[in-house]
Parts: sequence; structure tokens; C-alpha cells
Amino acid sequence: MHSSIFSRLVRSTAKVAGMAALRQAFVPQPVVNLSPTELRAYVDGDDAVTGRPFMQELIEGLTKPLDGEAIANATFERSTPRLLESGSEEELHRLFLERGWTDNLPVVLPTEERVAEMLAHTSHAPDEVVGHMRPTAYREAWEYTVEKVAVNAVMAGAHPSYFPVILALAASGVSARPSTTTSMAGIVAVNGPIREEIGMNSGIGAMGPYNHANATIGRAYGLLSQNLQGGSAPGLTYMGSQGNGYGYGSVTFAENEERSPWGPFHVEHGFAPEDSTVSIWVGGWSTTYMTGVREKHWRENVRNLLRGMDPLHPPVLLLDPIAAREFVARGGFEAKADLVQWVYENALLPAGEFWDNQFVQTLLYPQAVLGVEPWASHLRAEPDELIRVFERDKIKVVVVGGESMGTWRMIGGRYHGTFSVDEWR
Repeated sequence: MHSSIFSRLVRSTAKVAGMAALRQAFVPQPVVNLSPTELRAYVDGDDAVTGRPFMQELIEGLTKPLDGEAIANATFERSTPRLLESGSEEELHRLFLERGWTDNLPVVLPTEERVAEMLAHTSHAPDEVVGHMRPTAYREAWEYTVEKVAVNAVMAGAHPSYFPVILALAASGVSARPSTTTSMAGIVAVNGPIREEIGMNSGIGAMGPYNHANATIGRAYGLLSQNLQGGSAPGLTYMGSQGNGYGYGSVTFAENEERSPWGPFHVEHGFAPEDSTVSIWVGGWSTTYMTGVREKHWRENVRNLLRGMDPLHPPVLLLDPIAAREFVARGGFEAKADLVQWVYENALLPAGEFWDNQFVQTLLYPQAVLGVEPWASHLRAEPDELIRVFERDKIKVVVVGGESMGTWRMIGGRYHGTFSVDEWR
């Protein structure tokens, strides 16, 4: 049973999972904030997709045997041709667009020569399996090779020297095109010597479109995600209600290690300073922005900003070096961990307000009932009792920016890990 807005999605999911004949029944959308009487009318009414009585659709779906045609169609072909038929440049660009292989912007056509040049910048064989990826936990993961990643890197316009970074992103198995109704996108921070080797930007404009490496690595991450996980088509394999402009470049930048008052992000997570890494978050639909750290009322200001963040996506604090030094001077945060601890202790909401959130109720309430902490304790709290919104180890801090102003922002994002680039050289 599903609501009708997901009809194409759930049928596609069943098909790629080898269950094309799976029966589905649909009620109208929405299903939240409705009275029991209104919801009962859905059940007593017609299926929102077929127009037949809903209960008849449901009972027949549970009891009627599959026919031969349904059984015969219960397979899904995943293979794709290595080479396309020849055609003019205009014809090939149109084909890529029509088949949903692009981000709806022009791409560089992946000729054999261009792909070979990309492959020359890794020691790994073209047919080596890099990893597996899927848009949601409910779809089957697709497997992909080094060559398939190279194809998408070429399409994004990336220079071949960027290829080890792109392979590291692909090897993470984390999609930059996740299919969530909340319209999330990928966020990538790069650390270590690779930043200078390929000319990445960690300073002025680092999170914008002003650096070729930043922009094309992020774009390649998005393209490989949608193409190698089995697609990213609105209503079919992507359900972000509003969409997210961050998805075009996956918010990809280098950390400004040299101007940071603290140690590099990747060193905090077990790597040596001379290692090159990528760190990945998925989020980007909950964000705040500030011009400087206030002198007198910075505590109140940051607390207010934290109250506006989405409770399900811990904040990634992205600080210009000026802002980072102001946090040190005004808060005494000699280490990133000190700032993280302060955020953890001051990101507070009344328990009643915390639980009055649709996604908190949907995703965290079941864990609270099962006794999973800290949600179980939050559930026992009085409605006006202040509770901590985020788990401490999921709050992260990265320094990026060119010191033209002490700007900083918080982007809600789930940290998925830090991954080696050097393994893919």
C-alpha cells in the first residue's frame, strides 16, 4: 500500500528488485494531518491509480494468482552497451539528454580516446569493480567499474588528473543523488596534498562555480551517482519534492588547512597530514548563513540558528578562517572538538517541539519506543523540558573561505565518512 504520488517509484523499485509482478494498491496523497474520518474515506473509496474500489484491489492483490504474462515479465535487464552507434555530435547530445544520462546541461561526449586519457591517471584496471550504489535503501545496488566512472568524469568536463578524487567518491558507495522527499544533495570536502596538485580552491569562491577542479569533480560525482545507481528521474527514481540546486556541483571544495587555527579535517578522522582524502555528507536542504561571529551576543545568535536547523541532519559548520579565529577568540575554542562540544550542549529544543516534527515522529519515534538512546530519554521528557537535538559525534566543523569576510554557515548533513584518494592513484 502506498500513496498515489509514489506510484511510478514503487513500481520501478519492484521491477529492478526482480518483482515486476508485485501487486500495489494506492490511496490518495496526502496522508498526514488528516482526521481518522478522512483517512477512512480513502480506504472505503477507490484506488487512486486504477479507479477500482480500494479494498477490492487490496484483497485481489493478496489472493489472486499471478498469470503467465506477469511471471514472464518478472526480470529486469541491467546491462548497458559499452559503445553507442555512431552519429553526429548533435544526435549524440540529443540521445544523452533523452536517455537521462546528463544533469540536463551540455556534457563532453565520452569518446574512447577521452575515456582512455582519463584511465591513464589511475593504476587500476578499466574492468575493476569500484563499488556499488543505489538511490535508496529499498532499491537494488548497481555495480560499476573504473571505466564506467571514467565515462562520467569525461562527461562532467573533468581533467584526467582529477580522476583519483572522482574514483574515491565513487568507491564510497554514497550517492550524491539520493531519492528522498526532502531533496538532499551531496557535500564534499577534500583534504591533503591532492588539493594543490590539481589546483583545487579552498579560498575565495571555493563553494561556488569559480574553480574548474571543484566544479567538475562535484559535477562528476553527481553524474556518476545518477547513472551508475540506476537513474535519477523525478517521480521514478528521485522524489525530492522541491529539488536542490546544490545537486549540480555537490558542494565540492577543498578545506583551507593552511589558514585554519585547527588541524585538518581528515587528520581528525584517522589520516596522516600527507594523505589525500575526500569527506562526504548528504544533506543540504537545511542551511543558515552568517556574516561574522558577533562580539557580544554570539552565543545567543548561534543558539537561535541551531534552533532552526532540521533535527534529523546534524550541522556541518563551514567557517571562513576569519570566523574560525573569531570562534577561538570569543569562545576559547582551542580545538574543533571544543566548538563541537559547545554546539552539542547548546543545540536545545523543548521536547514537545522536538517531537512535533513529522520526520522526527516517523524516523525517530519508533527507535525511541524500542529504547534506543538518546531518543528514548527524549520521549520520556516533559513537553517543556529542553533536550539536546543532535548527537555530539555527528556535528562537524570544516574551514573554507578566502578571508574577504568572516562569513560562515551551517548546512545540515549526515556524515558518511572520509575516504582515501591515494588508493586510487
